[in-house]
Amino acid sequence: MHCPYCRTRLTETSPECPSCKLTLERANALLGPVPRLTEGVSDTAGVLSKNDITRIRKAIRRLMWTFPQVQLHVMIHAFPAEHPFELHVFWVFNGGGISIESSRGGENRTILLAIDPRRGSTALMVGYGLEPFLGEAALDHLLELSEPAWQATQWTRGILEVIGGLDRLLEGAALEVADAFRLSALASPQRRGEF
Repeated sequence: MHCPYCRTRLTETSPECPSCKLTLERANALLGPVPRLTEGVSDTAGVLSKNDITRIRKAIRRLMWTFPQVQLHVMIHAFPAEHPFELHVFWVFNGGGISIESSRGGENRTILLAIDPRRGSTALMVGYGLEPFLGEAALDHLLELSEPAWQATQWTRGILEVIGGLDRLLEGAALEVADAFRLSALASPQRRGEF
């Protein structure tokens, strides 16, 4: 992870950015209250129809059913322009209540897709528990692939493309881990007498 303000490399145990001294508390003081989020899809910018939200929520549920340890949230919000978009995403990810309290540090497997339609900015932020498996370059590539849809204001298409890409990245990571530990990546058949 990098500092969302100055881009200095951070670790999950860094209490603050060693370069610019940013902390969540300082971000809260600077940015104020976190926007209200709804679980799964939060569209405060009002760019999605109810049908679009339903389609996106179904895609999120499918991904989370396949990977039950992962939580995915999509937020579309127009942030004030005086501060970097990445700072706003960090602030929402860490202060918006999208991760359960017990999911801290390496146990945090939350993913936030943030879109600011007014700025034309997007970001994918993942919890520390997913960082070793979902590299920054792969996440940036997903956003690049969806950029044409978002430039054409086809928000749902772009979001669904990112969710599909995350599904493939997570599957690839699971297969790599299974291979590294010589585990079967297939579900074992249920034996008689087991529940």
